[in-house]
Amino acid sequence: MDVAVLVYDGVFDSGLSAALDVLDAANAMRGELPQPPPAWNVTTVGFSAQVRTGAGHLVNPEPASAAATTDLLVVPALAERRPDALLDRVAGPELAEVRELVAERRDRGTPIASACTGTFLLAESGVLDGRRATTTWWLAPVFRGRYPAVDLDETSMVTTSQGVTTAGAAFGHVDLALALVRMASPALADLVARYLVVDERPSQSAYTIPSALAQSDPLIAAFERWARLHLDAPDSLSEAAHALGVSERTLQRTVRRVLNTTPVRFVQDLRVEQATHLLRTTDLSLETIARKVGYEHATTLRSLLRDRTGATTAGLRTR
Repeated sequence: MDVAVLVYDGVFDSGLSAALDVLDAANAMRGELPQPPPAWNVTTVGFSAQVRTGAGHLVNPEPASAAATTDLLVVPALAERRPDALLDRVAGPELAEVRELVAERRDRGTPIASACTGTFLLAESGVLDGRRATTTWWLAPVFRGRYPAVDLDETSMVTTSQGVTTAGAAFGHVDLALALVRMASPALADLVARYLVVDERPSQSAYTIPSALAQSDPLIAAFERWARLHLDAPDSLSEAAHALGVSERTLQRTVRRVLNTTPVRFVQDLRVEQATHLLRTTDLSLETIARKVGYEHATTLRSLLRDRTGATTAGLRTR
């Protein structure tokens, strides 16, 4: 398979190296399988003879025209954390050639793959419209607001929809590259993951920080502050709405629009976060912790923790 990895000024160094390193490892290890998949012929391409990464390193790519016959185009992330600056960059003239190449390659049926902020470039080029995709969890509200035509699932680590594969935050590039290897050979992907000591991470949910998501909207931020002060009390949407000076319907609709969830589920996320913190930092019993986060019975909290984090309470205590 011919793979073109696209580089451009400001590309995220770790995202670029993760894609290259994982595919290189897959090539090196494929001979260990009794029925190895074909090798990956990886070429780094760009629109200038020299590209400066986000960390200031220089890359000398092949011309972008080399991607014309590629079997797969990989677009690493942009090294930009600030939402406003990110949107300006992905929509600006500096990256117009990147967007045009992505759109042109997809129009010709070439599979496309990206992770983290690189998914904003894909969305800006229009190739994610009508498709299911993921992105870095803490930029999900920004992404959803700008690209409503995309079916965003920020809880997933990797998604594939109609020839476009996307992955989550920053080091989700490793998960992305392993997913690409897995498409050719699940056995080889498992082998590479073991050599690189990479655990399978099917979801970003365990890494999500609710307070970070809440800051994307003033009402959500106020709701989060109110909820944290009332974690030990039963859910009461009416009390929360009254305290915030809005109707229940407005609160529900805003939470759904910004976070793509319900107020009850968002409060559950806060309770999971606080319970996990108490399990890791105190010797309190699970029963005591359950009461502190609003649950009468420890079994309810235990089930919720297992559902949201994929770990047992004992496992969370020992981390």
